[in-house]
Amino acid sequence: MVNYAFDLALWTILFFITGMYKPQWPLFFLKKPDRFMILVITTLFVMATFTLYGEGERREKIAKQPVAKIITPPRVAVPVPVPALEKPATK
Repeated sequence: MVNYAFDLALWTILFFITGMYKPQWPLFFLKKPDRFMILVITTLFVMATFTLYGEGERREKIAKQPVAKIITPPRVAVPVPVPALEKPATK
């Protein structure tokens, strides 16, 4: 995940630089793109990058921790009470 965070950071920087130079290039699908929209989208990309990096670091930290060995107690047969059968009535 950390590698993806760096990739997204590079794309974010490229998006920001090209968007500040010519907003029509990255936002070609809008009729009237402006630099404020570039700034908003870049902010969202930066937040996603930091979140992705933090989550990747957290998962790597968890993966490096030693796994505790769980000791299971031996299985023991437990007696189950059985109801006594009724004796038929004798005459």
